[in-house]
Amino acid sequence: MANKAPLTKELTKGIIKENPTLIMLLGMCPTLAVTTQAANGIGMGLATTFVLLGSNIVISALRKVIPDKVRIPAFIVIIASFVTLIGFLLEGFMPSLYESLGIYLTLITVNCIIFGRAEMFASKNGVIASACDAIGMGIGFTLALFLMGSIREIIGAGQWMGMNIPVAHDNPMLIFIMPAGGFFTLGVIIAMVNKIANRKPPQEIECGGCDNCPMSGKCDKKEADAK
Repeated sequence: MANKAPLTKELTKGIIKENPTLIMLLGMCPTLAVTTQAANGIGMGLATTFVLLGSNIVISALRKVIPDKVRIPAFIVIIASFVTLIGFLLEGFMPSLYESLGIYLTLITVNCIIFGRAEMFASKNGVIASACDAIGMGIGFTLALFLMGSIREIIGAGQWMGMNIPVAHDNPMLIFIMPAGGFFTLGVIIAMVNKIANRKPPQEIECGGCDNCPMSGKCDKKEADAK
């Protein structure tokens, strides 16, 4: 059962193997919209992680209390409460980031990643396992947004985290900070991550001896064994 799985697995699965953005293709709207800068990607990723962690913990703690018939409205209320909280915190302490994220911060409420983890994991597992699941998925989502934002900002604007990048700053490819560049960058990253995730270790071939080998006539090993 999932609640008996090692906590390390729950923490690490969301980074590559079950990355919510690059493997499961969830949260595409904020992924494409806010990743014109690396800082925006980090901000959206951490805000989503905060909401995901808080909602997973609360939903897991109340999973035996919430009636099944109203679980979806209850999940939405819990998630929306944490979204409102992170919105107030960002508006008060980081107003520039709050303005950069704009409406996409509010749309965390309907983010498929958060609702999906609530329905598939938090509502069926213990608090600690649900917290680990949220942290792992949040880290994976944040890394995906940060990687996309970095690539698009460096190539498209010639900058990275406020620093000018030599050569790229004088010859920016503006298409990378446009929607078309976002789709292209996302596609390339998804292809690379899936290649890494699906890579299989080399398998050893069992040999039945030189007599059963179709290449025995051309093999020096058989001659050496005969001597």
